[in-house]
Amino acid sequence: MSRRVAVTGIGAVAPGGVGVPAFWDLLASGRTATRGITFFDPEGLRSRIAAECDFDPLDHGLTVEQAERCDRYVQFALVAAREAAVDAGLAADQVDPWRLGVSLGTAVGGTTRLEHDYVLVSERGARWDVDHRAAGAHLHRAFSPSTLASAVAEEFGAHGPVQSVSTGCTSGLDAVGYAFHAIQEGRLDVCIAGAADSPISPITMACFDAIKATSPNNDDPAHASRPFDARRDGFVMGEGGAVLVLEDLAHARARGARVYCEISGYATFGNAYHMTGLTTEGTEMARAIDTALDQARLDPTAVDYVNAHGSGTRQNDRHETAAVKRSLGAHAYDTPMSSIKSMVGHSLGAIGSIELVACVLALAHQTVPPTANYEIPDPECDLDYVPREARPRRLRHVLSVGSGFGGFQSAVVLGRPDGSAP
Repeated sequence: MSRRVAVTGIGAVAPGGVGVPAFWDLLASGRTATRGITFFDPEGLRSRIAAECDFDPLDHGLTVEQAERCDRYVQFALVAAREAAVDAGLAADQVDPWRLGVSLGTAVGGTTRLEHDYVLVSERGARWDVDHRAAGAHLHRAFSPSTLASAVAEEFGAHGPVQSVSTGCTSGLDAVGYAFHAIQEGRLDVCIAGAADSPISPITMACFDAIKATSPNNDDPAHASRPFDARRDGFVMGEGGAVLVLEDLAHARARGARVYCEISGYATFGNAYHMTGLTTEGTEMARAIDTALDQARLDPTAVDYVNAHGSGTRQNDRHETAAVKRSLGAHAYDTPMSSIKSMVGHSLGAIGSIELVACVLALAHQTVPPTANYEIPDPECDLDYVPREARPRRLRHVLSVGSGFGGFQSAVVLGRPDGSAP
């Protein structure tokens, strides 16, 4: 018999504020954290806007040595994981370290430091025979994405399975999904799960410029991220990290932990179609939704809210709308569906976990976050996208979906422990 999996702690580093209270305040108010890029001079780029985190690692508890050793995305994960562990009331003597795991996702890993140090060792690209002496002492850590999970495992003394997941923009959903299965199957009692990315750098922005995936609305960054709106013209790059403490429900109750909600279903499929393209039918995402709901033993009509991938590209929005209608049927038209990327941008691999924290908070507050900047309906996208203002809503079960370059399609189902709303 499979075990039930609870969420007992959450942590977030997101644009607009560090920590869960600031994150929820931004979402509930419908404010946007998108602005002109300040991290470097974006002159010459097609898209010169992003959702940046106002984050100083020393202000948030990291030591000088940790800040020097860890790339920005790892710093995000450490701070979010600490917040989540405190929130869960997770003391070292309450969990067997061999039954404690880490599962963290990232799409682009140590890109920020790799690019920074390459500029140094190559004299801004002038040298082919680079001078390694100009590199930072910890450049090798940025080279390996496994640094993310290993750094958090070291922080918490986790001796169980430790893994880094990199499945593009679904990395944050998949890392939590893998943790869910590890606990459900009895391999772990507790898992620190989530994702982090810090992709706001010249090379990453140039990559997405090349395929015209990001918004060129540089004159109005606050309104540039417009998922499902007829005027949308691409996504806005973001950054951040989020961590959830997942725990065997019986283990959580035995130690008297508060249970936010349960994760009851997870599935992922590939479309084997195109590196960046999507079909209009949404078949693969619908299959992920159907499978996750089957695992949760829920009828599609039990879904009270869909947290959309909602990137703000035409192909994603119509693909996702089709998938939700394919899976939920007529119930899709009665189900609110919103995209928080309209407020915090698209932080690539991190966003799936950031969105899952938003789902946990939506259940806790019985409130659906809005899709900011949604004003003009698109005939191809005809569902209820919760325009501009948060909406009180009786929530029992919520669905979060993601779509990633490479053809990844993932879905996670969360619900209140007893399946009812307050």
